[in-house]
Amino acid sequence: MSRHLMTQFDTDLQEIRTMLLEMGGKVEKMITDAMKSLVERDSLLAMTTIDYDHEINRLEVEIDERCLEVLALRQPTARDLRFVTLALKIVTDLERIGDQCRNIAKRAQELNELPPLKPYIDLPRMASIAANMVTEALDAFVRGDDQLAYAVCRRDDEVDLLNEQIQRELLTYMIEDSASITRGIKITAIAKCLERVADHATNVAEMVIFMVKGKDIRHLGCDA
Repeated sequence: MSRHLMTQFDTDLQEIRTMLLEMGGKVEKMITDAMKSLVERDSLLAMTTIDYDHEINRLEVEIDERCLEVLALRQPTARDLRFVTLALKIVTDLERIGDQCRNIAKRAQELNELPPLKPYIDLPRMASIAANMVTEALDAFVRGDDQLAYAVCRRDDEVDLLNEQIQRELLTYMIEDSASITRGIKITAIAKCLERVADHATNVAEMVIFMVKGKDIRHLGCDA
């Protein structure tokens, strides 16, 4: 490949990196805004967050098209090929995170019409961890940092434990007071959405490990 083509190829890869980071930043904003709409009982922000999912979908299509163009025109090999093909998978995980945020915002809209069941403490904590996992997973991908990717995988346990704790607490509320069942189910759904956000971030981290090490740790755990 000529120097000119190599330079253009590097530019293409950098463009994909930039677009992925942009998409990741928008997804992180959705996580933050969805939780803010719940905690602050801001239904207008919830509606804005739901509408913002269209922006995530747009970026998914654009990145897919850019990756396919690079595959067709540049025919990358080895690590560059893994980078581009994994980018195609990562955008799918990011788009699904956007879907989970949209679902959280929808539940927030519904809960905002009802009396508060309990102070939201653990849910924002879950959201903060999950958002951080998304950011670090993408940073690991862009930098090719497998150690950071492993760290992201390990944090998934924190989110799982918080989810289990929230589920137990809400079950107790619903058993003791049948009037809390509707609200309890909606809050349970939000916790499950956050748990899935963390799962998608973990998927991205696992892909980074494969890209860097050529090692597939899916279904094996982060210590494999």
